[in-house]
Amino acid sequence: MSPHTMIAGIGNIFLRDDAFGVELAQRLESEQLPDGVQVVDYGIRGMHLAYDLLEIAPETTILLDAIPRGADPGTLFVLEIGLDDLPSVDPSTVDSHGMAPDAVLALLDNLGGSAGRTLLVGCQPATTEEGMGLSETVAAALEQAVEMVKDLLHDKGKDGDGNVQEEVVRTGTDRAGVRGDVAAGGDRAVPQDQRDVKATAANPRR
Repeated sequence: MSPHTMIAGIGNIFLRDDAFGVELAQRLESEQLPDGVQVVDYGIRGMHLAYDLLEIAPETTILLDAIPRGADPGTLFVLEIGLDDLPSVDPSTVDSHGMAPDAVLALLDNLGGSAGRTLLVGCQPATTEEGMGLSETVAAALEQAVEMVKDLLHDKGKDGDGNVQEEVVRTGTDRAGVRGDVAAGGDRAVPQDQRDVKATAANPRR
């Protein structure tokens, strides 16, 4: 039976904090998750992810990735991605080893597939220079990121229509809502230093 929720870790383990999504996926693989949830570490295999989503057609997809948004290193975000947020992609120009989450989803849409409701759990990196191992700050955020994903799987922090609630919550982690130049339509922001932050735009890496 195909999973109804796909959790995909994305990142390059040779670029320090870019491996956040990979490390988080590996943590989640050892967690007790609801039935029907599949966790896969895709690394830089974006094309593989797109074709897996095409075959599986999950109800929900949760992407895990490092996202530079100008916040303090270690800040965590939840982004909800809709079809209107996706760039146009020419399949012939796709780099199969360097795809950002929005490019993966745009390719999937181009192929006629759907990732279902799509969320991205990301972390502000401290460094993406060459090297292995997360920075101390980003590594310290992994435990909270695990709980964030588990909350999403149990549908916490959303309104009656299943959207991420537009509110500020003080729990020690930043949660926010959109990518690129798209205006924020639903986000949760919780800064680690307890300052109120309301994010209105984001720029995923790569």
